[in-house]
Amino acid sequence: MKLRILNRRDAFAGALFLSFGLAAGFVSSSYPLGNAMRMGAGYFPLLLGAVLVLLGSAILWRSLRLYGERVPDEEAPALRPAACVGAAVVAFALLVPQLGLLIATVVLTLVSGLARSDLHVRELAVLSAVLAAFGVAVFSYGLGLPLPVLPA
Repeated sequence: MKLRILNRRDAFAGALFLSFGLAAGFVSSSYPLGNAMRMGAGYFPLLLGAVLVLLGSAILWRSLRLYGERVPDEEAPALRPAACVGAAVVAFALLVPQLGLLIATVVLTLVSGLARSDLHVRELAVLSAVLAAFGVAVFSYGLGLPLPVLPA
């Protein structure tokens, strides 16, 4: 008997959930657990990690079968959207302390907008202005978070 991967996408997702669950369990082991009545700092991460391990194991097991028809592979995943969104988040995190929330939000929106293949510059400019104004209104003024709005 030989196990076969019938669905590569499910196998990858299951392995990813399983690894995140194991990592959460490992990290939560350094915090006090407590009990159900008095939860410690590691209780919920451990519980969430266990759920991810169970879910990941079930998804991974469904993709590995001893019988059944193989699901045909789809086209390769688009890497441009993932790279643009990831770069936008990293740029935002690096730019907020130096340039402020307003400019960092505009950069975040513009860089993540590059993920679209049908890029409309006018729509993206309006969206970035609205999101930047909304972010400053909510996070700086509404919630009072100590984020610089403009560069110092």
